[in-house]
Amino acid sequence: MIQNIEETKIQCLGEAKIPSPLKRGENFASDDQGVLIDASLKNMQQALKRGSVSPWLEMAGPREKIYFDPSKLRCAIVTCGGLCPGLNDIIRSIVLELYYGYGVTNVYGIRYGLQGFIPKYNHDIMELGPDSVVNILELGGSILGSSRGPQDIDEIVDSLERMNVGILFMVGGDGTLKAATLLAENILERGLKISVVGIPKTIDNDIYMVARSFGFETAVDVATEAIKGAHNESKGYPNGIGLIKLMGRHSGYIAATATLAQQDVNFALIPEVDFDLEGPNGLLAAIAARLAQRGHAVIVAAEGAGQKYFQKGTEELDESGNIRLKDIGIFLKSRIIAYFREKNIDISLKYIDPSYMIRSLPANANDHVFCSFLGRDAVHAGMAGKTNVLIGYWNYTYVHLPMGLSAGKRKQVDPRGKLWHSVMEATGQGKLKNYEE
Repeated sequence: MIQNIEETKIQCLGEAKIPSPLKRGENFASDDQGVLIDASLKNMQQALKRGSVSPWLEMAGPREKIYFDPSKLRCAIVTCGGLCPGLNDIIRSIVLELYYGYGVTNVYGIRYGLQGFIPKYNHDIMELGPDSVVNILELGGSILGSSRGPQDIDEIVDSLERMNVGILFMVGGDGTLKAATLLAENILERGLKISVVGIPKTIDNDIYMVARSFGFETAVDVATEAIKGAHNESKGYPNGIGLIKLMGRHSGYIAATATLAQQDVNFALIPEVDFDLEGPNGLLAAIAARLAQRGHAVIVAAEGAGQKYFQKGTEELDESGNIRLKDIGIFLKSRIIAYFREKNIDISLKYIDPSYMIRSLPANANDHVFCSFLGRDAVHAGMAGKTNVLIGYWNYTYVHLPMGLSAGKRKQVDPRGKLWHSVMEATGQGKLKNYEE
């Protein structure tokens, strides 16, 4: 956790001197307004006793004075990495706030992620305005497209200079945040006045120092439908087993939350909590006991769970340099079938993997609203001249974070926390470990 208030300071391109065109009266936010990072009463009392100031995050929102002249400003939006519900909502929110709120009419959509900045890819620029974004809320994916993999930072900044871009909005996950940090540093080293504003995107909800990321609630909604289907399938046959693989490379928030949202799950497996397959207390024995008692079982596995069961040294990397995970869903399906075949027990196993369908769906109502706030606050931050800044959500408040606070770090489910303990209580699965007492 953050220890020093200096770590949370936001960089600015210069003094904001232009009166904002927004008519907000007393509703403008101030750089002096913030949200405590650790809001527990105990730690607040300790801080007061020490006479120190607890680290806090600057509040997001419109400022009374802005840095850029809207009549001369050009902005660019780029979406990077995997698809996620809500990308089009973010694009729409940014464009409409720039256009109607600040009067900025020159907004470029960069096609296919960071490739769109690199001349050799020959991707066209999309001009964005109210007419081009008004009906995109119900479209899945991103109207700008996306891509993975690193691109040359100098080439990207050269492209921004050629287009005379003043604010770059980058929507993406951890790899994108790392690239955005490098871009902001390169821009400042060159002495350019270009603001880089990040909007965190991960369906897994695993961005560090961000309490909630867009697309997560939509993913949980659809995951619960998959659980309902698996439960119905498992109950429809003797010794029926429903097995669902959900997103969650390194963090099991979707699997854990969906398990609580649709409490038909008997076993939830996430990357943060180890489990054994074999042995008297392992998963396979627990499934057998469940079938003997109730005649059916439902298993939810996050995609990053159980990776210890695959041979080390055979890892492959994707275009972004991430390890390609082995398919835990197919692995579990095979092992469960083999286990009961050896015991001469007939089972009916149905395997469901809704991952890519979920990623490319439109956002649900809650994510629509959430994306609207994120996009508009990104515009407010950029117009105020803030840079190397991430729009986050912390303690029920929209805040500004330095990108360096989140880039390269990951939020995970706490095995000793309330969320996982609630999952354990809801499933009754036990620890699924063969401990030697």
